[in-house]
Formats: sequence, C-alpha cells, structure tokens
Amino acid sequence: MQTTMPERGGAPRGEFFGWQASAACRDLPPQTVFARREKDALPALRACRRCPVRRPCEAAVDPTRSLFDGVSAGRLWRNGRPVRLRLLLDATAPAARTAPGVRA
Repeated sequence: MQTTMPERGGAPRGEFFGWQASAACRDLPPQTVFARREKDALPALRACRRCPVRRPCEAAVDPTRSLFDGVSAGRLWRNGRPVRLRLLLDATAPAARTAPGVRA
C-alpha cells in the first residue's frame, strides 16, 4: 500500500521522493547528512558537488520554511538558514588545489 502526501496534492510518496535514489548522499549516515557542524557535514557537502538532484533536494526539504538542520542542495543549514562554510572553502582555495611542486 502506498501512502500519499496530501500537502503535495496526494502524489504517491514513492514518486515524490524518487529523487533520493539518485542522491549522491544516499549511502551516507544520517548523522552526517543532518549534522549541524561543518566538520561533521563535510562528507555530505562534498557529495553534493557531484549530485544530480540538488534542485529536487532543496525543493523537498524547503530549508527556510522547515527550519532544517543539515545538508541540502550543497549547503549546510542551521535552523533554516545557510551556514557560512569555512573548512570547505579552505579546502578548495587555489593553493589547496595546486599540484605538489607547482606554485599558485
């Protein structure tokens, strides 16, 4: 028996959440995806970079309306507000991407 989601027009739950099967974070533990601290959320944030379903993820989670805590659509959210990332930004700085022995 499929359950329906009345707030989404009665669409079967399996159809509405079908995008999750394609999510890059699907195999990560919940404590990583729903982490409140950037350090704990880094694996999920990195997975988002290659994720093909970022838009459906953000639409389903609707972080600003749900006061969401965790990672959605490539951002870390706390109480429905995006958190300014520091560790991930440091890891992607030009110096960090330069091959050994090559100057930036």
